[in-house]
Amino acid sequence: MSTLQAAARIGISSPIVTANPGAHSPWEATAGIAELARIAEAADRLGFHHLTCSEHVAVPTAVAAERGATYWDPLATLGYLAARTERIRLATQVLVLGYHHPLEIAKRYGTLDVVSGGRLILGLGVGSLQQEFDLLGATFEGRGDIADDALAALRTSLGRRTPSYDGTHFSFRDLVVEPHAVQDAVPLWIGGRTARSLRRAVTLGDGWVPFGLGLDALASMLERTELPDGFEVVLSAGAPVDPMGDPDGTIARIRRVRAAGATRVSTAVHAESASHYCEQLAALAALSEDID
Repeated sequence: MSTLQAAARIGISSPIVTANPGAHSPWEATAGIAELARIAEAADRLGFHHLTCSEHVAVPTAVAAERGATYWDPLATLGYLAARTERIRLATQVLVLGYHHPLEIAKRYGTLDVVSGGRLILGLGVGSLQQEFDLLGATFEGRGDIADDALAALRTSLGRRTPSYDGTHFSFRDLVVEPHAVQDAVPLWIGGRTARSLRRAVTLGDGWVPFGLGLDALASMLERTELPDGFEVVLSAGAPVDPMGDPDGTIARIRRVRAAGATRVSTAVHAESASHYCEQLAALAALSEDID
């Protein structure tokens, strides 16, 4: 297996675009789009599978200390990075389904699929921040059922010029969505941390991208679930890895994640600057051949 093929099993949890407490480095506070683009270009050149951008519209100040307050908009961010890269997949991790009409996602992110040459991955979640739902006029109670219907509507709409759907919460026909996604089936990765989120992913999606669970719990959930062929399990490597300073530890960490059932591993790297981050990515790509 070549380095590019091996690196394709690993995705990058993008730095800079979020600032979760304890999960970002000091240099990121003053970094901007120029540094992010350099990192994206390096990850693209080295053959990594995907990079990510999350979504929050407005985080209440009382919650920001726990969740963080910095969340770059994924559509603007990934649209810019699409023009600076050629192969790496562009993953929302995650969009909150309740904040959007399915056709809004199909149009906006379908356009991103067009301009990126078919590199979109839609990471989608139910959401849990009630204050944000209330701010946006979105329905919080019963959001799981609404999300299920939105997913089914999205599945029938993405990549279609004249989508139609008749469900419990969404219904539309005789409409044109142009441009629309160029992929025959845009991958839908479902976020969450519950057994229901995994069932939702297996039933309505193409992959599961959980958060906030230990590897033992994840492995147990996956062992109890029959996964479809080609289903992606995208697990986090946890704390940033240090491929230059601790190559053996980096290999061992990613191997443990793979052993828990991951088909792709999303990881961040320890770095002191954007340049150091790119050097760490090159070291991680070199190590990736030894992980399998």
